[in-house]
Parts: sequence; C-alpha cells; structure tokens
Amino acid sequence: MKIVIAGAGGIGFHLAKLLSSAQHDIIIIDSNRDVLDYAQSHLDVQTVYGDASSITLLKDINLDAVSIFLAVTTRENDNLMACSIAKKLGAKQTIARINNISNLEKEAKNIFRELGVDKIISPSLLASQEILRLLEFGQVTDSFDFENGKVSLIGLKIEEYSFYEGKTIEQIKKYKSTSHSPVAILRGNETILPRANTIMRRGDHIYFIINKSEVDDLLEMIGKPSRKIKSIMFIGGNVISLTAAKKLEYQYNISIIEENEKQCKILLDELNNTLVIKGDPSNIELLKEEGLEKIDAFIAVTPNSETNIITSLMAENLGVYKTIALVENLDYTHISQNIGVDTMINKKIIAANNIFRYVRKGKVEAIASLHGVDAEVIEYAIHKESRLTRLTLKHLKLPSQTIIGAVIRGDDTIIPTGDFILQLHDKVIVLALPGAIGRIEDIFR
Repeated sequence: MKIVIAGAGGIGFHLAKLLSSAQHDIIIIDSNRDVLDYAQSHLDVQTVYGDASSITLLKDINLDAVSIFLAVTTRENDNLMACSIAKKLGAKQTIARINNISNLEKEAKNIFRELGVDKIISPSLLASQEILRLLEFGQVTDSFDFENGKVSLIGLKIEEYSFYEGKTIEQIKKYKSTSHSPVAILRGNETILPRANTIMRRGDHIYFIINKSEVDDLLEMIGKPSRKIKSIMFIGGNVISLTAAKKLEYQYNISIIEENEKQCKILLDELNNTLVIKGDPSNIELLKEEGLEKIDAFIAVTPNSETNIITSLMAENLGVYKTIALVENLDYTHISQNIGVDTMINKKIIAANNIFRYVRKGKVEAIASLHGVDAEVIEYAIHKESRLTRLTLKHLKLPSQTIIGAVIRGDDTIIPTGDFILQLHDKVIVLALPGAIGRIEDIFR
C-alpha cells in the first residue's frame, strides 16, 4: 500500500515507523530538513522536502497511486488544505489532524468531507477520552473499551500480598474457579504472552480483556478493592483538561491550575462548576496549599513532560490515589510502569494508533495500545464466510505470538477455547506481538 504522510514530527514519525515495519510504501513530506533527515536515517521511507499543501509538489508524487494521504502537521489549516488538494488529485482516502475541537461536530465533518477530507482526528480529544476511561476504574493503569463498553481491556499492577503473587495462571484458575486470564504481562521492559505455567511476580503489570460488569470482581480477587474517586486536580489548563473537566465537573470536585491568565479566563468562560486557580503548576508548595494531599486523582497535562512526571511522583508520595501524566517524549511511555506514576499518556501514540486502524488489512473495528507493551490489541469483524468460520481456533494455525482474548457475539462476550468456531458478524479481539501482525492480518482479511 502506498501511503503519504504530511508532517514528520512526533505523530508522523511514529506512524511512519509503524507503517514501514508493515512493509508499506511510505512517503513523508515536511518543510523542515532536519526532521526529514532524521526520518530518512532511521526509517525505510522516501522523503520529500517542501509544503504539503503545494499543488505542484503533490502532482509530482502521483497521488492516483496513493491509498491513504495523512496530514498530521501541527498546523490545522495546512492539514485540511493538503487533504482537500490530495483528494482532488486522486488520493483514495484522506485523514487530517486538527486542533480545534469544534471542528469535530457533525456539521463541520460533513463540510470537510465535501471538501475532500474523509476523516479528522484530534490528538487532544483522544487524550482526554483516555483520561476519562482511566478515571472510571481508578485502580487500573490502562483502560480501553471495545464495542461501546461491552468488553474492556484493563491493566493492573501486582502488588505485595496480592493473591496472584507467586502463582501460575493454572493455579489461580484452579483455586478461584475464574475465567479471567491475562492476555499480556509487562515485566520491566519485557512483554510476555502468558501461558498456563507462567508465574505472576510482584511488580508485574498484567492485562485482561474482560466484560466490564466483571471488573470489580477481578479487582477484588487481585487485591485492589474499588475506591471511588471524588476529587480531581488538573495541572495545565489546555484543551485536554478543559474537555475532560466539561464531562466531569458535575460528578467530581475539580480544580485546574494554570499559569497563563488568558487561558484561565477561557477556562472560567467554558466551565461552570470547576475551580480555576492561576499559578505555577510546577510549584509543589502551591499544589499543597490548594489541597494536593487531600485529592483522589492528580492529572498533569502541562506542555512540559518533566514537570508532569515530577509533580505526579510528588502526588504519589503524598498518598494521592491515582496519578496520570502527559508526556511528549515517546521513550518516557516505556518507563511509566516502573517509576511510580500510575499511567503516562502520549498524544502522539494515541493519535497514531487511532489512525493506524484505517491502514490495517481486514475489517478492523478498533486498535488499542498498552503503555510500554510491545504489542497491539486489534478488534476484527468477521465479515465473510471463510476458513475462519469453518475451522476451530486450534486448527486455524494462529501464530504463537498471538492470543484471542475475547469474542463478542451479539450481546454475549465469550472467552474462547481451542474448540471454538467463529461465526459471521462475530467481533474478535486479538492481542499480537509485532512479528505476528502480518500473519494475523492475512488470516482476518
């Protein structure tokens, strides 16, 4: 598949890395020679220097052969213009990154579609949605919903004295008669696909695909009893905290600390039941004065990753129940599970994974990534009769680096065994390590 990416920054580079590893033909356009040189030296891609909204430049690329045109620069208007021109010049599908949340409303989407922009995504909105999911179950380190919440993917840390510590999966199932089996384990920087004889260790982060109604039972069994979050402090008054606070301000006691006076006024105009405090978010003494030690959740979304990490660690040390830090550096996400912050989120990774589902082969309903885990969780729809609907799972010869976590059939959620046979219209949730994704795509095409 030939794919053009306009913008070689964080999102563009991460997308190119994912796509080039899947053997796609990638062209990156950018007007910054330094980021282009970096991409060319680290990835198997073709680079083009220049303005992606230039008709002359796009004509030279021969867009008739391009399956997907992605415009993901930080400049919203340039992205929309580039997609519109690319569509007129023959690109099959166009996707634009935007910053203005109001442009995601239905009327705006319809207008952009008429102009040739097929899909629009907002990294800030996606990050805000991830925060909302993480707050729903405060004990989890990762959370992602499939099929409008019928099934959830959650991550949990094994603490000292947990029932799981020191036991194999087979022993846990035998003692507790549970159907809850983890689909992945993050141990340090190593991703492990669990088997019956895998021993759980303290400090492991384990991931389950589970019916949402069963989450509380799992938490209790693991030793993480439910605790209701009542108060939240955000530091950084940007689109992420504003969007989240709008959704949450009548359910929780919320405060937002923001240094910029103009941004404080925007927050006050947009929010009705949220305390807005003008001050330096990196000032720990100020945070303490504003009740840091008494809140349940601390969410750091300032533009400075180091400030977000340090303040979150301080909140953790002061006994705050839930901490979430926004980070810009992709490398930081791989240490999130080891330094004390409950969860680190990265807009670039979230946005890239959201876009990535439009590129995958087969009928992909959703893609989720786990922070620090070297794997993808993909939801496929069975859209035609094939060997998938004729053979049992154990006879499909699925790669060893994959686990089928759940099957959604109508209103039922099924944890399948090797003798299970898929049916037309089933939704299948698969976890796969990078080396197995190509094979899985071929099977579910």
